[in-house]
Amino acid sequence: MLLQDFYKVEQIDKTGEGKYIVTVFLNNDHAIFKGHFPDNPVTPGVCMMQIIKELTQDIIGRSLQLVSASNVKFMALINPDTNPTLRLELEISGEDEIKVKNTTYFKDTVALKLTNTYKSTE
Repeated sequence: MLLQDFYKVEQIDKTGEGKYIVTVFLNNDHAIFKGHFPDNPVTPGVCMMQIIKELTQDIIGRSLQLVSASNVKFMALINPDTNPTLRLELEISGEDEIKVKNTTYFKDTVALKLTNTYKSTE
């Protein structure tokens, strides 16, 4: 895990073929938030993209490398003090090239939507 102690996976539910709902809890005491930003923490977009990659790796059991990201839309700031629990809806498809469609929520608010394409590094 690249983001040591940044988040904790609370639950992974398979809801259909290649479809998952993952609940994660952000560690608001993590050093990243002291620099991004003091007294007003915001979860960096690149960290959200890393969480999605790590969750996908855990689900499919392979190491991955990002090939492309498309339709990336950050729709709301994720403040770990006020909204530490996130729900990530993942739709994973493909064998050689892994495509992941994601929508991330805190409560009922959509925070992030994206489609990433990965290749296996194994």
